Amino acid sequence: MPAPAIEIKGLTKSYGDVHALNGVDISIKKGEFFGLLGPNGAGKTTTINILTGLVFRDQGTTKVFGRDTVKDFRFTRSKIGIAAQEFSVDWFFPIEKLLFFQAGYYGITKKESKPTIDDLLERLGLSKKRDSRLRQLSGGMKRRFQIAKALVHNPDIIILDEPTAGVDVELRHYLWQYLRDLHAQGKTILLTTHYIEEAELLCENVSIIDQGIILKEGAPKDLTRELGTAGISVHLGNVNGEIDSHLSGYTYTVEDNRLHFSVKDPDLAMPEIIEKLSKANVHIQSIESTTSSLEDVFLNLTGKGINE
Repeated sequence: MPAPAIEIKGLTKSYGDVHALNGVDISIKKGEFFGLLGPNGAGKTTTINILTGLVFRDQGTTKVFGRDTVKDFRFTRSKIGIAAQEFSVDWFFPIEKLLFFQAGYYGITKKESKPTIDDLLERLGLSKKRDSRLRQLSGGMKRRFQIAKALVHNPDIIILDEPTAGVDVELRHYLWQYLRDLHAQGKTILLTTHYIEEAELLCENVSIIDQGIILKEGAPKDLTRELGTAGISVHLGNVNGEIDSHLSGYTYTVEDNRLHFSVKDPDLAMPEIIEKLSKANVHIQSIESTTSSLEDVFLNLTGKGINE
């Protein structure tokens, strides 16, 4: 079996009396789109900073393609591009020159990097701003620049720390599609986000972290099926006869002329409920299903909203 793109085991980190990470385990396959979700202060950025060499770990291991991020730091850092929340560049240079600088840190000459930089500026809608300083860009353009900076050396792993924070809806959807395209090219993507729907739409698997502990991991649909609540609401017309005996095994409540069923999988339960009600000579006027979201699962696990 090939080594995971990212493998984190038993990772701990404390800042004085504050335990930022308490034995974090994460494994991300090559080519996977993975989400790390948690409220503010949960340990997401600390995990990323340790993985990229910006912070020293206390205990545990962090590996990239099977190689330790401390012992083989030159190799592992060359494989990662990170679009961080904070802007750590010289504000007095044009953004195009900043991208040439970034490529140079990886040993890529100006001649070699120019086609890549031109393509990134074009794809991210920054071509007309290539001679602008970062401070002259809007918030959304700054986010796009951060992504271009992460991609300039064509890394195998892309880490995106809140990439769409503060951008408008149109740009957010554009960036989602761009990230899907990168994933389709085989890139491994690690995403942290405050937008639950972003993780649901983009990520194959997610880990939910709180107080430095991984609470749950899995595919968004699997998590909502396992930990969420779902239901079926049936609006009844005439009721001819006793229905309780036909609905044994189902949990439901009655409100006026509606039956509300609690089920794990509405798609599987609905045909059987319809069949049982028909046998009870019940006239069904309408039927609808409700399902939990990943946000509901997050609230159930952490007891708080993602922005708290």
